[in-house]
Amino acid sequence: MYIPAHFEESRIEVLHDLMRTHPLATLITMSSDGINANHVPLLLIQELGQYGTLRGHVARANPIWTDLLSNVEALVIFHGTNHYITPSWYPTKHEHGKVVPTWNYVVVHAYGTLRIIDDAVWIKNQLESLTTQYEASFDKPWAVSDAPAEFTNQMINAIIGIEISVTKLVGKWKVSQNQPTANQTGVVKGLKRLDDLEASKMASLIENISQNAR
Repeated sequence: MYIPAHFEESRIEVLHDLMRTHPLATLITMSSDGINANHVPLLLIQELGQYGTLRGHVARANPIWTDLLSNVEALVIFHGTNHYITPSWYPTKHEHGKVVPTWNYVVVHAYGTLRIIDDAVWIKNQLESLTTQYEASFDKPWAVSDAPAEFTNQMINAIIGIEISVTKLVGKWKVSQNQPTANQTGVVKGLKRLDDLEASKMASLIENISQNAR
């Protein structure tokens, strides 16, 4: 991934936070037929390894685990907040007109070796960890144990576990750092006027970046 120095984000705690809050990742692997891409929710186990470990599962029918070139590392992409940026928000547009549109976004690339785990106990534990974390915000959280055991066992037999020990983390925060302060302020105001959740999140990211740079 091309990362100009002003867009680079290397703080592990920041990268991990995005991975936790945007768990639906694009998992890219290599098979005998070429590159495969699957979209899988992955749970970050922060304390395992230097950069953490990712755990999840896929359907047993998914060829990702039966046709995998194990000597090629996997790439996992976590997509965070993103938004279109119009040059009309830049004060410099009115000064000289030398402005163009762009797209702001934050993203994390995690690299590591993909390990296949065909173990019912491990898979059940992974399912319980995943649902416990993402059901926590509900008034009446659903638990794996709420379903009949026979049904749960059938579901577990239909999936396969995956684990990636992360060996490298790369982050790109493209949030208007290359713009002068006046343009950053204009973008924040423009995004907030949209009354849109994604726009509001991007506005906050720009504000945080600009404040930390001062």
